[in-house]
Amino acid sequence: MPPEINLRNDKMYRFLFILSVCFTMGYLGWRTVFNNFAVESAHLAGYQIGLIQGVREIPGLLTVAVIYFCILVGEIRMAALSVVVCGLFIGVTGFLPTFGGLLTTTLMSSFGAHFFLALNSSLVLQYYDQRISPLVLSRLFAFQAAGSVFMALFLFFLSRHMGFPILFLISGLLALVAGGWGFVQKPVEKTLVPQHQKMVFRGRYWLFYALTLLAGGRRQIFVAFALYLLVQKFHYSVTEITGLFVITNVVCFFTTPLVGRGVNCFGERAVLSTEYASVMAICLVYAFSNIRWLVGLMFVLDQVFFNFALAINTYFQKIGDPQDIGPSMAVGMTVNHVAAVIIPVLGGMVWMIDYRITFLFGMGMAFCSLVLAQLIRRPQTQGASS
Repeated sequence: MPPEINLRNDKMYRFLFILSVCFTMGYLGWRTVFNNFAVESAHLAGYQIGLIQGVREIPGLLTVAVIYFCILVGEIRMAALSVVVCGLFIGVTGFLPTFGGLLTTTLMSSFGAHFFLALNSSLVLQYYDQRISPLVLSRLFAFQAAGSVFMALFLFFLSRHMGFPILFLISGLLALVAGGWGFVQKPVEKTLVPQHQKMVFRGRYWLFYALTLLAGGRRQIFVAFALYLLVQKFHYSVTEITGLFVITNVVCFFTTPLVGRGVNCFGERAVLSTEYASVMAICLVYAFSNIRWLVGLMFVLDQVFFNFALAINTYFQKIGDPQDIGPSMAVGMTVNHVAAVIIPVLGGMVWMIDYRITFLFGMGMAFCSLVLAQLIRRPQTQGASS
């Protein structure tokens, strides 16, 4: 049976909770407003927006650099500082309605976002034992989903009365204030294992790297092409797309905590196998279904099953050396973004031939992931220490 946990008075959980939720809400505010601002205020052309979105992925490839920043300020303060940087540049975005301004703010806020995401996972895996960490990760994901719903509704009503600069400023301040609060906190109540202060890349972690790489490709099929399919072929309106995102996050709020319990009850191999088998079916529906509501349902399920990927990190916690967790999460983020850069290009090329090929390619990646997941062995978990 999974352990019962009480995180109410846990300083580390409170630290991660506030940073995660406020970061997610602030970044969602940026994503929601960005395209309209780029077209209506900055008057950017399509190729300029595409270039900015491409630049946004560069920090993902450079996430390993966070290891060296942590040497200077420590991992906990670096996590808070990353949220500060992200919030600061989101906040000033609305006051720089030019191509250069948007390129700069997007790049810098993306550095903050990618660094924080790597450090967030690293701190959970370092601080909590192998039975607690899946539950903490899944809870954080669930409340991030709840925060996304609140922020989407907030922006929906606020956008009718306020201009772009104020919307960006509110979104950025939310993350900036949370990061500033986190920077002065001391949430660690026990001694953490000192982390290697260099990039770690070990051959015996190859399965973790492979699953992480494929997860990056699988994510891009959802982000870049599933949404495009809904708009291009099934003519979903902006309101309908927004409604799908709200529904998705509401469902994730209730279902994601079950993922952590599933990891403890059945192990990473079962959880990841469920995700990959489901994604194969979802990609088939994307490719061949002409039923509008069914494809919309697959879009919701796609995001729900993506949260199962937290089992990749908890798998590493069980096979990796404790001092490798921090640098390995950073390396994992970089490996993930290798696919994030390549897959949209390849997928876009084959889309021009037949959009079905793109989703069959996604199905193939899910199948490879499913095969690799069968190589996971469930080691004995360590005794609880939190």
